[in-house]
Amino acid sequence: MLFKTFSAAVFGIDAYLVEVEVDVVDTFKPFFNIVGLPDNAVRESRERIRAALRNCGLEPFFNKGITINLAPADVRKEGSAFDLPMALALAGCQGSFFKKVPDTHVFLGELSLDGTVRSIRGALSAALAARERGIQNVVVPEANAREAAVIEGIRVFPVKSLPQAMDLINAPESFQPISVDVAKMLDEASQYPFDMRDVRGQQAAKYALEVACAGSHNILLIGPPGAGKTMVAKRIPTILPPMSLAEAIETTRIHSVAGVLEDSRGIVGTRPFRSPHHTISDAGLIGGGTVPRPGEVSLGHNGVLFLDELPEFQRNVLEVMRQPLEDGCVTIARAAVSVTFPSRFMLAAAMNPCPCGLLRRDGSKRPINPALRLDSPSRESRAA
Repeated sequence: MLFKTFSAAVFGIDAYLVEVEVDVVDTFKPFFNIVGLPDNAVRESRERIRAALRNCGLEPFFNKGITINLAPADVRKEGSAFDLPMALALAGCQGSFFKKVPDTHVFLGELSLDGTVRSIRGALSAALAARERGIQNVVVPEANAREAAVIEGIRVFPVKSLPQAMDLINAPESFQPISVDVAKMLDEASQYPFDMRDVRGQQAAKYALEVACAGSHNILLIGPPGAGKTMVAKRIPTILPPMSLAEAIETTRIHSVAGVLEDSRGIVGTRPFRSPHHTISDAGLIGGGTVPRPGEVSLGHNGVLFLDELPEFQRNVLEVMRQPLEDGCVTIARAAVSVTFPSRFMLAAAMNPCPCGLLRRDGSKRPINPALRLDSPSRESRAA
């Protein structure tokens, strides 16, 4: 008995369609195999699927042989988004549907043990891949509905549970796709929590930032501790041009794949501001891992990457930023895969003029607060 559904997998920040094929046969020794280069998260999905089907009133095939193939089989699959399409295909093998699942639906979602559909990564990229393949309907978790609905030309159906997804297949006319106003979403998401107008004084620093932002130049802020370098740097995105819809979608794709997108907003409408700690590794900065993930330079795409205490960063970490700064992208190569992430950002850095932070232009090291001077008289001598 064979049943098919369709899903999508993320590769870098792009996605490609995956055909989920389920075959159930009678056998003396039951088994449950998932093939097609699945990772550990995909292999563990069989336990989640079994519990979800049982708790939703559908007894899984414990006494039969189950083989699930994720095609194309020569590309590694990772993540938990295949739980829902695999569970639906198993339910289809049991005869739970009135007819075959049409090839105009893409299913995405992670299942909990009670059948609830949880959010996933890369819903926006999957929606783009479905549109490119001419598939009009995308079924996603309710938490990812606004994110996927940003793409025009497709219909997005949010689901909360496995039974609701089954009802969608049996009676699609009773479900309405989610409708969003993309322009309104972008306008609501483009509000910053602070603004450059909050800064009093610092006219030279603000003028330098205005010049740098107008020409998309990188900038280095040098000053003693407490001078306000970090404060004004955090407000750089507020004086950059507003994000266009194309920039917002591209930035949202990166944040969605990295798992840092706020589900309530659905789209990134403000210029990203990333400020990694100086102990960050080179892989954390440019991205990496067995399955490459975006690093800080990519999360700061179309925004600002701020390196506070610049001299404290390791030399090899600063050296790996050469390609992102020159090419606007970063390529991560592994033995079996090579992924390119966009990384066009404005680099802002801050540092003290010397290790103690008190060096002045005339070469002296006078503290900011005269009461902190090492050569100042003690209380006892002043009292005498």
